[in-house]
Amino acid sequence: MAHQSLYRMYRPSTFADVVGQEQVTKPLEEAVKAKKIGHAYLFAGSRGLGKTSVARIFAKEAGCTEHDLYEIDAASNNSVEDIRALTEGVYTLPFQSPYKVYILDEVHMLSRGAWNAFLKTLEEPPAHAIFILATTELEKVPETVQSRCQVFEFKKPTRAVLAEMTAAVAKKEGYALAPDAAELIAHLAEGSYRDALSILQKVCASAEEKSLSRSAVEAATGAPRREQVHALLTALAKGERGGALAAIERAAKEQVDMRLFLELTLEALRAALLIRFAPDLHDALRTELGTDEFSSLQRIGSGGSGISHATLLAFLNAADRIRYAPIPSLPLELAVLELLGGA
Repeated sequence: MAHQSLYRMYRPSTFADVVGQEQVTKPLEEAVKAKKIGHAYLFAGSRGLGKTSVARIFAKEAGCTEHDLYEIDAASNNSVEDIRALTEGVYTLPFQSPYKVYILDEVHMLSRGAWNAFLKTLEEPPAHAIFILATTELEKVPETVQSRCQVFEFKKPTRAVLAEMTAAVAKKEGYALAPDAAELIAHLAEGSYRDALSILQKVCASAEEKSLSRSAVEAATGAPRREQVHALLTALAKGERGGALAAIERAAKEQVDMRLFLELTLEALRAALLIRFAPDLHDALRTELGTDEFSSLQRIGSGGSGISHATLLAFLNAADRIRYAPIPSLPLELAVLELLGGA
């Protein structure tokens, strides 16, 4: 029997379980309590934020049982015929609930004809019908549809919220996730709860111990190693142009994701500068980075005058260029040459 994914195991089952989406859950809770439930809702936000989970919770809180809950993938059921079949079924009474709830995921994938077939039902549904539309691309949902729905936008969680959630799930699974390891998972997840737990599952599956370090996350995910970032920062701090270019070249030869390598370099540069110039933040940074990383960046940042705001700005400019660069390492190399001279 296949092992259930962590995302499914820890999917929220009540409004209280939902993390970081109070702007959505609070109004929905109040609507249920006041018995002022609308007939059409539109949940918008990037993938992995819990849109369908919140839709299920809302349906359950409204009194809808599994028998009267219908989930439809609009990406594969997007034709006029599919929507006509749906709307015909809407008018039959619920089996054992006050409502029939229809959750349409990836609803922006509906064809124009399907939207036209759906509009009349969406505007004047039977009293027992609730539609919850979910989309990752709100701008592709016609204005005529948005105007007929209560629109709720889901926010991406902060890195800190994702790291805290990941560490808490790891603990429930019997693992001790180091703070800097949780931070890296949160970074790799790019604002998605689902992706964070998927990455954690991969790390746990490959771990030989119950204590999960940052290096364990790097090994399981192929993320750039901290040592690779430190090698670049050390060379920059010492003003060693050749050493900095060599550090970038070594990372490229190891087929590191250069965009991610640049992001981690930017974070390390920022932290090194804050450690150097903002002593009041030392306690917070030590907690965020971990004692070892804090000490390493403190040593690198004070080991020469090569790291400054100009360093951070040069690599920030590289981040603007890397998406379009024909050679992924080129923007980083150009940043080094701009800083340390290319003559």
